[in-house]
Amino acid sequence: MKHVLWLFKWLLKAAIFFTLFAFALNNQHDATVRFFFGTQWTSPLVLVLLAAFGLGLGIGVLGMVPRWWLHRKDASIARREAAQATAAAALSTDNAPATPPYGI
Repeated sequence: MKHVLWLFKWLLKAAIFFTLFAFALNNQHDATVRFFFGTQWTSPLVLVLLAAFGLGLGIGVLGMVPRWWLHRKDASIARREAAQATAAAALSTDNAPATPPYGI
């Protein structure tokens, strides 16, 4: 069963790769992107799409960074508090008076 799932994953990855490869081969004509002040960039359409995807990915990651830092800080504070609580609980059980065994 495990091998079948592994094979299915690789077949799915291969299908996605060949679909994207065929898309790239079918879109080799030049596309012109016009920026402000008369500047322009002429490149194959696939490279324009790849650049747009990469730019969107970068903007998305930059948008996530502040929240990621906040979660990391909160997690480190929570770990520190949990360690302190565990240490305090260990100290309180070490200082507790020993109970005499039954039958004395």
